[in-house]
Order: sequence, then C-alpha cells, then structure tokens
Amino acid sequence: MNPVIKNSALFALMAMLILLTGIMQSWNSALLILNMGLVSAVMALGVNLQWGFAGLFNVGVMGFVALGGLATVLISMPPVPAAWAAGGPGVLLGLLLGAASIGVAIWAYPRLPRGRVRVLGMTVILVIGFIIFRRVFDPAVEAIEAVDPATSGYLGGLGLWVVLSWPVGGVLAAGAAWIIGKSALGLRSDYLAIATLGIAEIVIAVLKNEDWLSRGVKNVIGLPRPVPNEVDLQNDPAFVEQATSLGLDPMTASSLYVKLGYALMFTVVLLILLWLAQKALHSPWGRMMRAIRDNETAAEAMGKDVKGRHLQVFILGSAICGIAGAMMTTLDGQLTPGTYQPLRFTFLIWVMVIVGGSGNNLGAVLGGFLIWFLWVQVEPISALAMEVITAGMAEDSPVRGHLLESAAQLRLLTMGVVLLLVLRFSPRGLIPEK
Repeated sequence: MNPVIKNSALFALMAMLILLTGIMQSWNSALLILNMGLVSAVMALGVNLQWGFAGLFNVGVMGFVALGGLATVLISMPPVPAAWAAGGPGVLLGLLLGAASIGVAIWAYPRLPRGRVRVLGMTVILVIGFIIFRRVFDPAVEAIEAVDPATSGYLGGLGLWVVLSWPVGGVLAAGAAWIIGKSALGLRSDYLAIATLGIAEIVIAVLKNEDWLSRGVKNVIGLPRPVPNEVDLQNDPAFVEQATSLGLDPMTASSLYVKLGYALMFTVVLLILLWLAQKALHSPWGRMMRAIRDNETAAEAMGKDVKGRHLQVFILGSAICGIAGAMMTTLDGQLTPGTYQPLRFTFLIWVMVIVGGSGNNLGAVLGGFLIWFLWVQVEPISALAMEVITAGMAEDSPVRGHLLESAAQLRLLTMGVVLLLVLRFSPRGLIPEK
C-alpha cells in the first residue's frame, strides 16, 4: 500500500475512534482524550528524538515532565509576599552560596596536585561549602514553610501568563538534561537507562519534599488558565444565549468550549514541534544523527563528535518533554508531584514510540494518540465485557466479584498485548522509519 494512503488511513481511523467516543459516551470525554493525546504526542516526539534519531535509552522521561510542571507554578502563580519577607532572601543567598562552593570546587580541581592533596582539598571545599549552605538555607526554608502552611507555605511564582511557562518548562528540562548528559552520556546504554531513571526519581523526590518550592505533596491548586473558567462562561449572558440557541446546556457548553480552547492551543504547539522535528530529520544534522545511531564507531572514524551530538539530541528531546509537562500541568490546573510515577508513565511513553514507529515523527504522534486512547478506554470497555461474561453468575459468586474487580487491571495487560502484537506483525511500528 502507498505509504501516504496508509498513514492517512491510520490517522483517519484514530480520528474516528475519538468521534465514536463523543457519540457513544460524551463529547467531554472525547475532547479530554484528544487533549491528553496531543500532550502525549508531544512527549512521544521528545523520546523519539532521543531514541529514534540517536539511539539514546532515556528512562527518566518523567523527571523532565515534572520540571515542566514546576515551571508552570514558578511562572504563573502569584508570589506570596509574606513568604518572601520571611525567608526569600535567605533562600536566594543559600542557593548562591551552594553554587559558589561548587564553582570553587570546579576551579580548584585542576589546580590542585594529583593524589591525596587533591582529594583532601576537594573534600574540605565541598564540606565547608555544604555546612555554610545549610546554615543559611535551612532557617529560611523553615520560615517560608511556616507561613500559613495549610494554604500557602511556599514562595509562589512570578504571576505571568501561564502559556509563558511552556517554553520555560522546556528550558528547565534542557538545563537538567545538560547537567545529566555531561556526566551520563558516556555510559553504555543500559547504564544510561539506570542513571536517567535514578535522576528522574531524584527530581520527583525534590518536588515532593521541598515545600518552599512546590508545596510538596500538599499540591499547588488553582493554577491560572489560558482559557476562560467554566463558571465565568456560565455567568455570561451572551454565552448562555448562544449555547441555548444551539440546543446545548450552558454547563455542558462551557466545558466543551474550554476543552476546545485547550485543543486548539495544544494542536498549534504539536504542529510547530512536528514541523521542526521533520526539518531536523531530513537535514544533514538528522542524517548524521542516524549514522551515529547505526554505527558510532564508523561515525567517529569519519571525524564526528559522537558524544557532543548525543548531548545535543538529549537536550532537545528533554526540552520537548519539559514543554509537554508544562502543558499537562496547565490542562490539569494543579501541580501534584505525587502522581509523577517514573516507571509507570515512562513505560507508557515508550510504548507510544515503539508502537507508532521508532525513528518516524508521524509514527510517534500516532502512537501517542492511540496508546493514550487505549489507556483511557480499556477500563470501561473491560468493565462492560466482564459484565457480559459474568451475566449468568450468581450475584454473590466470588468468581464474579473477582472478574469485575480485575477490569481496572487490564490496562497494563492490554498495553503488553498491543506491544507484542505490533512487534510480531509490524516490528518497526505502525508507521516505520523509511
């Protein structure tokens, strides 16, 4: 089959599945799947850039997504004046002292003679710097977290337009990727996976425990939105009149309007990133990345800076994941660090890339939509199937109760089955790399 026709048919089928959801369930559910599918497609694009272009096995995707979520808080939430007055200067001074101690250690390392003198000198610099840092930083943090801890207890943000947090999330993730890449990209692929997973756990642990920064497990709720609030629309006479003229309940119409607004904004971001990814794929840089992926030794023999190029693509892919994380937090309207589960959601994003087609940007986008659709819809479909299977059993049958309770667990089983089927019948994905 002609690849253009095949790809068009696959995307048309995906659109039909979302439309069927709207017809058979509700349009709110369909638009929610569409919005999260768009965010998932952006994440899959970032992972595909790293794995499909360069063969980098990054299992720390959730760490970069979480940094994007943090950027949403830092940019959009209003500052808390009482917290800043209580400990803001102390936190900033402590962070500067910590960075200065690291800078002194970096400056001193090549200047100290090798051997015990270097080890002793570095130890003294870092230990003294750490002690000074904690002496300044800890009291300031305690003062901030003591300011109305039930509703505040953190510094807040800059109070800017929330959409500005999306590129800032990419910048934060890119900065973290640069630090990680400088130390971990020289490792073999399996060790790189372990390192990135560990660093993702560290990032999420910081978000969960540093209340002064992100309120930790107390969560930051009520994030500003780039679209109107449903309540405001329901109180707008013009909107109510227009919704009524279309035969819609104003409450339902307001929810649909908001979700359509998000869908439009997310679609614009996805199309821009997809266009850039396609330009990169077909550029000399993209061909070089694939040559490095296929044979690092040969590429290095031709004079290519393999580690430098790996660092570039690692930063770019992580930045895209950071943008997706900021978009997802904006859609949720809250930052909940406890929900970032690295193994679970990283696995899901990798399934998107593998099923869609590793190395193909369109395949990554398709995989993002398809796998998210299945992730959401498998549970209600499984519950309905179990109801049919157990229809003839007694109400108090333990087998019936067990089968009905197991419906929710079929999500991961379905993901595994889908992955196995694709790897068996289309091992390069639904839209394979050319």
